[in-house]
Amino acid sequence: MNSRTTRIYQSAELLVNEVDKPSIEKAIAEILRSIGEDPQREGLVKTPERVARMYTELLGGYRQDPLDLINNALFDVEYDDMVIVRDIEFFSLCEHHMLPFMGRAHVAYIPKKKVIGLSKIPRIVDMFSQRLQVQERLTRQIADFLCDTIDPLGAGVMIEALHLCSMMRGVKKHDARMTTSAMVGSFRTNPATRQEFLDGISRGAEPLNF
Repeated sequence: MNSRTTRIYQSAELLVNEVDKPSIEKAIAEILRSIGEDPQREGLVKTPERVARMYTELLGGYRQDPLDLINNALFDVEYDDMVIVRDIEFFSLCEHHMLPFMGRAHVAYIPKKKVIGLSKIPRIVDMFSQRLQVQERLTRQIADFLCDTIDPLGAGVMIEALHLCSMMRGVKKHDARMTTSAMVGSFRTNPATRQEFLDGISRGAEPLNF
């Protein structure tokens, strides 16, 4: 395993153990009993099984092999201007309450020697969003993984999201949204580069409607 591959695997933070569906089913049945429900009534009898399948899907990012995700889609290109992929929709689960948060990610980089296939950037967002997350860490993980993969001159990630944990409970603010950013390399050190990124993602941006 070469040094670049090692960096990619380290930044992906893989879990190799399989999801224990029977334990999830047992836990969900116990939760249903704990709130006063009957897990055996018609509408709930399959709920533990459905929830176990749901978590396997929604948290699949823990077990996504990063090299399979990239699939050799790295290309040598004589290009040193900014690449932006914006408005990448994502859904994740907040690690504090296991309620969903969702929004859009904007990802940009300036190549040094390599570019990555266009479809791979949304897949990187998916890999890290399909985990128990906080938005701040999600933003940083996307930026760090991109840098470890293609070693650009700089990279920037900005995420805007709505959090059901603050919409449904607690402060119950339906329209409150959170914006986070991670700037690496020239995006952090060069104000003009950072402003180009911000201008690029704000041009014609659509409001969040979920």
